[in-house]
Amino acid sequence: MKKTYFIWLGVQFVVWAIALVGFPSVLNEGRIAGICLFFIILFIHPLFTEKPRIQSILFYVQAMAILIIFYPLEHAFNPFLLLIQALIMAEAVFYLNRLRSLVVIGVQLGIAAWIVMEANLTASQLTWCGLFYFLLVIAMLHYQVVRKRKLDVRKKNDVLLSEYRKIRRLLLTEEEQARQDERMLIGHEIHDSVGHKLTALLMQLEVFRLAAAEEDKEKIKNLKELAEQSLKETRRAVRSFKQKEVGGLQGVIRLIRKLELESFMKINFSVKHGAFAAPLTGEQSFAIYRAVQEALTNIMKHSSTREAQVLFESPGGSIFRFEVINLTALNPFFQEGFGLRAMRDRLEKVGGSLEIQHDERQFVVRGIIRLIERSE
Repeated sequence: MKKTYFIWLGVQFVVWAIALVGFPSVLNEGRIAGICLFFIILFIHPLFTEKPRIQSILFYVQAMAILIIFYPLEHAFNPFLLLIQALIMAEAVFYLNRLRSLVVIGVQLGIAAWIVMEANLTASQLTWCGLFYFLLVIAMLHYQVVRKRKLDVRKKNDVLLSEYRKIRRLLLTEEEQARQDERMLIGHEIHDSVGHKLTALLMQLEVFRLAAAEEDKEKIKNLKELAEQSLKETRRAVRSFKQKEVGGLQGVIRLIRKLELESFMKINFSVKHGAFAAPLTGEQSFAIYRAVQEALTNIMKHSSTREAQVLFESPGGSIFRFEVINLTALNPFFQEGFGLRAMRDRLEKVGGSLEIQHDERQFVVRGIIRLIERSE
């Protein structure tokens, strides 16, 4: 609305600057007072955008000011009256509903008829003025009808968009629940079948070890330790199936997909230099996931744009680097909050570091994790 007001104001200044050229020699005190009144109303008009009744009264007062300014004292008609009245009618149609705007248009047409009757106009000039006002009113009413339809369509689109988001959220929830149920089912199957059989095998090996000869007990002991390790690995796998949240690169891809569907973010995800083959531990993968999640969440909350770039790379296999870039203006009041500090602490615990780059063009969150010790 602020931008629209300045557009109206600029057009008014241009038209008035040209219109005043039409009667520079007859600018008496009454006309100067009318011009002052007109522009006072023009400047205070935005204060009453939520009060259509007061806006209508202001338009009526502007019509009276137009009558004072353009009244043909010497029967001289200023044709720029048509443009100024057209602007007032257009503003009334833009800001008011149909009934109030029709009343304002009627008042303006009455003022125009009075001025035209007092001026010495020929029949062709009267016909031209009548045709101009007729086409102007038809265009204004047509614009109002089209604008009303557009607002109705926008409201319907907003409702449909809200319903779409609810359905997408429900589908994602159901999909996640189905995936979790499937993981739980697989975990139970592993636990009930493989786990129980390994436990039975351990018991039979122990019984066999007690009854075996001394030279065979060492071999049976090794077999028992191998079975115990297999049982521990099976239990660890079952516990991982029960974990609901998935971190690492897979979790980042799912997070990006969720944000694009639900929050309509535009995310450019790039993977370079063997990032998928980087030897990351589980803790490092989860720390990367949390860092990217926090950075994208901050973009949604604080950025004026809903676009981001996510980059993963592992140059040389010695380090893993990720970047989350958001093209936004510089904020002179920026300070690191709890989320960024927690992100830095989490990365430092897994042998990494966090860098924040903030300039006039972009905001960059860059994390680096060293992989040298793990590769060795």
